[in-house]
Formats: sequence, structure tokens, C-alpha cells
Amino acid sequence: MNLSLGEVAAYVDSTCGEPDRVVQGYSIDSRSLGPGQLFFAIRGPRFDGHQFATSAVESGAAGAVVNQDFFAAAPSELMPLMLPVADTREALQTLGRAVRRRWGKKVVAITGSAGKSTTKEMLAAILSRRLRVMRSPGNLNNDYGVPLALLELDTEHEVAVVELGMSASGEIARLARIAEPQIGVVTNVAAAHLQFFDSIEAIARAKRELIDYLAATGPESVAVLNSDDERVRAFGRDFPGRVITYGFSPGATFQAASTTPGPQRGNVFGVTAPEWGATFSLPLPGRHNVQNAVAAIAAASTFDIPPAAIQQALADFQNLHQRSEIITLPGGVTVINDCYNANPLAMARMLEMLADWPEARRRVVVAGEMLELGPLSPELHQEVGRQAARCGVERVIGVQGDARFLVEEFQAQHVPGSQGAFFPESRAAGAFARSLIAPGDVVLVKGSRGVHLETVIEMLRAWEVSTPPPEV
Repeated sequence: MNLSLGEVAAYVDSTCGEPDRVVQGYSIDSRSLGPGQLFFAIRGPRFDGHQFATSAVESGAAGAVVNQDFFAAAPSELMPLMLPVADTREALQTLGRAVRRRWGKKVVAITGSAGKSTTKEMLAAILSRRLRVMRSPGNLNNDYGVPLALLELDTEHEVAVVELGMSASGEIARLARIAEPQIGVVTNVAAAHLQFFDSIEAIARAKRELIDYLAATGPESVAVLNSDDERVRAFGRDFPGRVITYGFSPGATFQAASTTPGPQRGNVFGVTAPEWGATFSLPLPGRHNVQNAVAAIAAASTFDIPPAAIQQALADFQNLHQRSEIITLPGGVTVINDCYNANPLAMARMLEMLADWPEARRRVVVAGEMLELGPLSPELHQEVGRQAARCGVERVIGVQGDARFLVEEFQAQHVPGSQGAFFPESRAAGAFARSLIAPGDVVLVKGSRGVHLETVIEMLRAWEVSTPPPEV
């Protein structure tokens, strides 16, 4: 939303020397800052945006929100374009909430250990068939990403769909107070960020903060809950508002029926609801993506989107980059690029999908380390190794750190014809994978972002057919 510097200053309890100057956007990254945008100088553990505040204003920014100590020492000629505050991160959050309130329409918030970004994109695609939608871009789901997303709201938008992430207790509650949603969707609870929690139950309590926020707002709120996840299903108990459940489980408000293979290696599935039933086609592989789609359908039901519009939206759906992205190489090699992030649940889902992949000569997994799992990390990596063996994977390539436990456990299963290898970094793993694959193979590449498995994807894209294929 375009505001004047004076309006921004009033919202964040600051002052400025050019109150009529129009702000045409907002950024915390000076590298992508556009002319006329307002720069928030955020201080973090590894960077300080104040190092770039002066150059940002000199390069054409509308202004900069800075801490008071920086403002006191700033060049006098730039002071009129600088807004001093006690804490720039809090100022960003305050402004995001103020813009959300000024806009004043309906917000859907989505959280969960896995699938929240895909569910967000699916829901936004469905709602866009009838409404003008603002969706949080990419993965802007933390304490600066959510307010930045809300600052993209404009009067023409009729609904907003935002994603809420977390790595600590209280974070979801704080983000909910910024976004002020009326509808909340919880996809699942699983072992993610265990480095910061002492149990999965603690993670569940943190995810429940979204539903607790909605409960406090009164009976008009709506909770959309995964009935296949026992912990999430329990969030609906004693909820004062409307509860909508979804999943494969009998009794779900929106229940998915059996799935069959669909176009583009996707799924065709049925959904039964209280007042209708319909069949949908989704160009994404895996049962978990069907579950994500049913979550989006359930949330969309609160906006009276007709089934025909939902069918078209899902049939045309294109997911975000690096999420179930199918790449076809020469010789019929299929690469599943899902390297955006990973946790044990997300890894298990992709292995199940790989097990069902038709006509695969060999199933190969390039598995990056799953980060932020705390003391249970070795054990959780071992379980993924066991599951890889159960799912018929023939080759496992582990990358970085605790992924070695995954490889060791995979090899310990002694599946005939299977082999594993471990590499400390992605480039060596990519070179090995490129030497290993052969026509007809299906290769899953998945790991945490910090492992940088996009390097493996780039190297596989350069693969050329070798005859005969190497055996290792």
C-alpha cells in the first residue's frame, strides 16, 4: 500500500522532514531496493542493514527507517528522509499491522510443519478465480516476512492469504497478532525445528498458537484442520468458532476419496463435502499434494467458490520453484527437484511418492542433511534411511553432516542391489550423481536449504547420456 512518509512516521511513532513524499514500496534488502521504496534497516545476528541505509537514500529510496542511534550520527542532508525509531524490526511489524487494519478485509493464515507454502499457493489460485487475492510472496513467513507481505496489500485486494512459519515458541502468536486472520489453516505437526523444542508436543503447542489466537477473537473465526493428523485434529476441541476438517479420514468435513494417476504424473481424486461432491485433477505427484489440495478446497469453501472454479484452478496449478518440480533429462531420466527444504515428515512423503513412481529403472535419492533437528537428528536421519530401503530406493547419496547417518542406516538394511554414498558438500555429491544416473532413472533431490542442493540440480541438468551406464 502506497503511503506518504508522514503517514508511515505517524504509524511507527517517528518523525520525518518530508512528510508528503510518497512511498512506492518497502524493502529490507538494499540489493533489490527499487526507486521510491522505503528501506527498513534491520539488525540481525549476521548483518546490519544500517550499513546500507545512507547509500539506499542516496540511490533514490523514498527514505529509510533507522534506529535512533544511527539517526543521531547520520549526514544532516539525509536526515529529512530518515525515520528514527527505537527498533526497526518492531517498526516494520507495527506498520504491517497498521496497513492490514487500514485495508480491513479477510485474511487466511496457514501454518504447519510441511505443505504450508503449497497449500497457500493452491488456495490463492482457487480464490483468484473469483476474487482479487494478495498472497504472501515466496516464503515470507517470519517476523519480517509477514509484515512485508502485508505491506503489499492494496485497496483492490479482496482477500489475503499469508503463511506463518516459526522456529520458536510464541512466534506464531506474534505473527497472528500482526496479520489478524479470521481463518486459520493447520496442515500438520511433525519433527521440524527440534533444535529449538524439546518434543513434538511442544511443536504442536507452538502451531496451536494460531488457533488460540482465532479462539480469542470470537465465534466468527474459522479453523481448518487436518483430520489425518491426531494432534491437529485435537485443536478443534472446545474451539468457539467454526471447525472445518479435511483429509482422507472418515468423517472429515472435506474427505478425499481414492486417488488415481493423472496427467503430468499428477493425481485425479474425488472429494465429498456436506453439500456436494466432485472430482479434481492436480498436476502434482504424491498423496501429500492431494492432502494439500483438499486443505485448500476446505478453506476456499468459506468464500463460496463453486466446484467448477476449483476444478479449473487445480488443473492449471503450478507450484513454487523447487517444490515437486519435475525435470526431464535426455534418455528419459526424471529429476524431482524438491530441494527447497526438508524435515522428516516431508522427506517421508517424498519417498512414498518415489515408491509409487511408475516405470522407474532405478530410484535414486540425493538426500541433504535435515537441519535444526537437535539431539534427535542422528536418529531421525536413520529412520529416513530405513524408509528409503522400504520404499525400494536403489541408490542413496547423502550430503553434509548428519546425512551420513541416513546413508549408514540405508546400507545396514542390506537390500540386494542397493548402495549408498556420502559427501560432505553438494558439488562433490552432484558430480557423483551425474556419473551414476542412467536412462530411465528417477532421481529425488531433497534437503534443507542450508545444504544448497540447487548445485546438484544444476549439475544434473548438464548430464549427458552415457553408454553403457556406469555401475557403482
